[in-house]
Amino acid sequence: MKRQSIENLEFDVLLDEFKKILKDGGLKYTQQREALLRTLYNSNCHYTPENLYLKIKENYPELNVGIATVYRTLNLLEDSGMATSISFGAQGKKFELAIKPHHDHLICKNCGKIVEFHDPTIEKKQLSIAKENGFILTGHLMQLYGVCSDCRKKGAN
Repeated sequence: MKRQSIENLEFDVLLDEFKKILKDGGLKYTQQREALLRTLYNSNCHYTPENLYLKIKENYPELNVGIATVYRTLNLLEDSGMATSISFGAQGKKFELAIKPHHDHLICKNCGKIVEFHDPTIEKKQLSIAKENGFILTGHLMQLYGVCSDCRKKGAN
């Protein structure tokens, strides 16, 4: 069910694509689902479903949004390629829309802080490794784990 690349799309175009995905999946477009999409679109955060639910409730108090709708919609967005997630094991996943140019992540294993980065040297090396092994690279997800400077200052390791 993957679709065309959605990097750098304006919200109206993204919303139209979202409506098509809902229709193809036999689901209805609702204001609650649009509020979820708009919240992700207007943020640089990586949200857990629970944090996203709370943010939607805060930003759209007039809407009756259920946590189950948040989970279902995030799964639909991820399955369609419109969102990506980072798994934190027992702590669950954090989601972001896949509209930004490709980037990788540094993740603090203590506080969960996520830093996005892009390194052309790493990108070239990955292509080279794929070619050396007879692969045509179609995508990748790089997550580097460690301890951020704030946690190190607090004595965490």
